[in-house]
This record gives sequence, C-alpha cells and structure tokens, in this order.
Amino acid sequence: MTFRPFRRSDFDILWKIDQECFPPGIAYSKHELSDYIQRRKSFTLVAETASDGRHPADPDVMPSGIMGFIIAEASSRGVGHIITVDVLPVARRTGTGSKLLAAAEDWLRAAKCFRVRLETAVDNIAALAFYNRHGYAKTGTIPHYYETGLDAYSLEKEL
Repeated sequence: MTFRPFRRSDFDILWKIDQECFPPGIAYSKHELSDYIQRRKSFTLVAETASDGRHPADPDVMPSGIMGFIIAEASSRGVGHIITVDVLPVARRTGTGSKLLAAAEDWLRAAKCFRVRLETAVDNIAALAFYNRHGYAKTGTIPHYYETGLDAYSLEKEL
C-alpha cells in the first residue's frame, strides 16, 4: 500500500468509493465531495495498491488500485477537521484506515493544529470503535446531522 496526494483524475473513483462506504443520505454527493477536496485548507490523501488495472470493488468499471482516502482540513483557530475516511471493504482491517488517519493527523500538526475533530453517525459502531482505538473521545451529539435525520456524534482528539 502506498499513499499519495489526490490528483484530479482520482475524483470519480473517490466518489464511487464514498458511495460504497456509506449509505444514501450519509454518502456525499459529487458536489459535496468536490467542495471538500477543493477547500483552501484541505488535504486529500489517497491509499493505493499495485494493480493489474482492475479495481477489486468493481473490476469492470474502476481501473485503479485506489483502496481508500481521507480528507482533512486545518482551521486558522488551530482545530483540524477530519471530513471523511473511506476505505473499501476489501482493504479494511489491513491498517489502511489507521495509516490514512495518522498521516492526516501529522499533516494537521504541521499546519499548527492542536486538536482535531470529526463527526460520525451514532449507529456506525465500526467507526466509533476505530476512532476510540485512535484516541478520539465523544464530545457531544449533533441532532439530525445527516440528510436522513440520523444524529451524529462529535469526537475530538488532542494532537
């Protein structure tokens, strides 16, 4: 697995990965995902593996070895924000998500952030366990955060 910055040509693949990772109403629209990637203080890191030109999630459509990505942004107030961590099911439990998260935290530290925050659906047990293992703590609940009306937990970690 290698990690590299986002390239414009990655966009459609990243959007398809997001659609696979999250249910409707939680997954981003193309417009939302594009907006987050293009924000002035954001950073998108892509995880990929050597590939024979076929993508394990959809070998007929996605000619890429991209297995996941993370989008984070820094604020001028010193608080970073993890916007999304997306790892395809075939690459989960391989350390890919942990490495993406660690790289984003390093990038946020370099951007002078002292804390990082994120949101996740209250029913996303796997994500909650993942973030807990990485030192994130719940700081509150955001009612009706998602389009579906589902609440989200706000989590934070000191960097």
